[in-house]
Amino acid sequence: MGRPLIRIPAGERRRQILAVATTLFARQGFQGTRTREISSKARVNEAILFRHFSSKEELYWAVLDEKCRARRGFVELQTLLRSGRPVPEVFSAIAEGLLRRNIQDSSILRLWLFSGLENHRLYRRFYRAYIADYYDLLAGYIRLQIRVGQFRRVDPFLAARGFLGMLLDYILTHGIFHGPRNGKDNLSRVSREMAELWLEGMQPRTRTERSRSDGSRAQRTSRKARALS
Repeated sequence: MGRPLIRIPAGERRRQILAVATTLFARQGFQGTRTREISSKARVNEAILFRHFSSKEELYWAVLDEKCRARRGFVELQTLLRSGRPVPEVFSAIAEGLLRRNIQDSSILRLWLFSGLENHRLYRRFYRAYIADYYDLLAGYIRLQIRVGQFRRVDPFLAARGFLGMLLDYILTHGIFHGPRNGKDNLSRVSREMAELWLEGMQPRTRTERSRSDGSRAQRTSRKARALS
C-alpha cells in the first residue's frame, strides 16, 4: 500500500505560498516573478495557488498587506505620538524603529520600490493604504508642535517628508545597497543624532516664534509646578 496523503490545512498552505512569494517578489519584482515559479518552490500546483489567490496581483497585494500588518508601524507611531514623552525622545524612537525594521528586513521596502518602478496600480493602492496615513499622522503631530510654539512655522507635511526622507536615505544606503558602515555606527546613536539634526532645523527662528515658544514652555513649567505643589 502507498503512503497516505498528508493534507495540509488551508491556512498553513496559504502561509507557505505567501512566504515563497514574498522572497521571490522582493528579489525579482512583480514582472520578473512567474506564478509557476512560486507554485513550484511552494510545492503546490498552480491550481492550488489560484484557489487561494485569484490573480498574481491579488497575491502581490496579500504579500504587501501581510508584511505591513506584521510590522505594526502605524500602530507603533500612534502609540509614540500619544505617549507624552519629550519631543526629542519621540523622534529618536520613531527613527530607531524605522531603521531597525527596514535594515533587519528590507523585503517590504524592496516590494514597495519594485511596485513603483514597475509602475503598476498596486503601488498607488499601497501608498494610500499604508504610507499616506503614516505621513498624515506624523504631520498632524508636527502641526501640534508648531501650534504650541515648539517648532517654527513650516509646512507640516513637508517637514514630515524631510524627517522620513533622511531615514529612507540611510535605509537605502545600508539596507538595500549595503554601503559601508562604521563599526561604531550603532542604530541607537544614528537615530538620536538624525533626530537632533532635524530638530535643530525645526527650532523657532524669528523673535515672535521664539517668544511664543518661550511662553508655551513657561506655561508648561507653571502647570507642572502647580501639579507638584
